[in-house]
Amino acid sequence: MTKGTTQTDSAESSRGGMADFLSDKALRAMIRLALLLPPAARGSLMATFISRLVAPLAGYTQRTLTNLAHVWPEMPEPERRRIAREVARNAGRTMIENYDVPGLLARMKDTPVTGAGVAAIEAARAEGRAILFVTGHYGNFEAPRAALVARGWRIGGLYRPMANPFFNEHYAANMHALSDPVFEQGRRGTMGLLKHIRSGGMGVLLFDVYDSAGVPIDFLGQPAPTLTSAAEIAVKTGALFVPFFGIRKPDGVNFDAVFEAPIPHGDPVEMMREVTRRLEARIEADPGQWFWIHRRWKPKRQRKQAEKRARQQGEA
Repeated sequence: MTKGTTQTDSAESSRGGMADFLSDKALRAMIRLALLLPPAARGSLMATFISRLVAPLAGYTQRTLTNLAHVWPEMPEPERRRIAREVARNAGRTMIENYDVPGLLARMKDTPVTGAGVAAIEAARAEGRAILFVTGHYGNFEAPRAALVARGWRIGGLYRPMANPFFNEHYAANMHALSDPVFEQGRRGTMGLLKHIRSGGMGVLLFDVYDSAGVPIDFLGQPAPTLTSAAEIAVKTGALFVPFFGIRKPDGVNFDAVFEAPIPHGDPVEMMREVTRRLEARIEADPGQWFWIHRRWKPKRQRKQAEKRARQQGEA
């Protein structure tokens, strides 16, 4: 380490290096190639590319198998591997679908919008009441939002920036292309989304990623740190709090855009427990549609944090 360089400086300088640059170039090339094909063919190409090449090399397949073993230890190994293949295929399809914003909007414009929450969101929109949608990385999580945007709705969001800054540049631009306003995750972004919702706007948040600041909530039988910020924003602003899901159909191309019954306001932790139960039901119905490639559980880190909290409580 050279003089005047901190560990933080070193970590920052490693981002945006040659490896990130080259991997971004390869991914951009694959996306451009896929977009030249008809929708069904490009989806099949990306499903194969991600499941057979990217997922094994990047460790996504092994991470999926590890997560499945963590929550369903009795599941036979062949079934875990089958699900892992489906997870990677869905991820590939979702990526290319969301990089064709005009195509996704055109496809979802005529897709029926269904579920117990449809009447409630239509009434809220007519009244000018804010709506905060919440979902997980299931199926194509942008499909229901696209279905509403294609019908004239304006729905903002909050996104977590990618570690690769070159990839993040076009990833963020793509998020803005679907519907503004879009905010980068962090204090400033959260405040921006809060202001937007408070003014009567609509937004969507994904809640199913690991965050050490989250509250441990059982997810598929194992505790997973879960941020309560989505529920807190809904309570603070009076926004209707509605889970939705973009469920991929067996043809791999089309979706069910399902808007579930709104979750009543109350204790934010209990509200997020209910959101979690809604997502669990979808995963149990078709586990191959959830993004098991995420590090949703970190048992060792969670155990250390629990032990630290116990020591602190004992010293208090």
